[in-house]
Amino acid sequence: MAVTAVVDTPPAPLLRLEAVEKRFANAVTALKGLDMEVRQGEFLSLLGPSGCGKSTALRLIAGLSEPTAGRLVWNEKEREPHSIGFVFQEPTLMPWASVFGNVHLPLKLAGQSRRAAAPAIEEALEMVGLAGFRDAYPRELSGGMKMRVSIARALVTKPRLLLMDEPFAALDEITRFKLNNDLLEVWRRLNCTIVFVTHSVFESVFLSTRILVFRARPGQVSAALDIDPNQPRDEAFRTSPEYAGLCRDTSLALARAMEAGESLSPVPRAG
Repeated sequence: MAVTAVVDTPPAPLLRLEAVEKRFANAVTALKGLDMEVRQGEFLSLLGPSGCGKSTALRLIAGLSEPTAGRLVWNEKEREPHSIGFVFQEPTLMPWASVFGNVHLPLKLAGQSRRAAAPAIEEALEMVGLAGFRDAYPRELSGGMKMRVSIARALVTKPRLLLMDEPFAALDEITRFKLNNDLLEVWRRLNCTIVFVTHSVFESVFLSTRILVFRARPGQVSAALDIDPNQPRDEAFRTSPEYAGLCRDTSLALARAMEAGESLSPVPRAG
């Protein structure tokens, strides 16, 4: 019996990617014929092998790159730049600035003084558990704390859409589990939409309300799995038969996606 649960009435789409293709100057095609949607308020994970175009799709959504073909269709007449937050794989903090200064950066670029931005900065630091570290410098922080600063910097503008590109990949498992729990709390508190890139089946199942499985380059969606958004995400869930079943289904979908990608790879010519 399948353990995935499909939501009866999906939320309205925030945006759609329609027949999107992305080719780079070196002739590599990262995405081809990509059709996907991001729904209002969901936690969407993009799961797939390295090089399958997940991060490229994220950068297109962020407006950091333009598609070679196809289009992105937003449900708003005009997308506001401050409505999107981006957390990169590395924290990319300014080593000369304090935690407060690093989180202030997006608001500083928007013209807000330290004094005017202080309440928003303090709130963002409180959300990620760093309220007592505003005056610390990156060199004084652990890897997990640096990533928390990076997340606070993305949250300080209260984005409606938060894009996260494998933010926890380099962290140890204990830190990663803790940040997974904290991220879910932030998502619920802000009532925002999250698109999360990961290589981890276990992480994607624990966090997501929906998972899109990408096949190998050129990237396309191979499978979509819906997970009951009302399912409690706690330590009991991590050890439950339901979680194990969802991880099994997701692993099988990923294996099929990788096989499909391999079958489309060009056969090397002899000689």
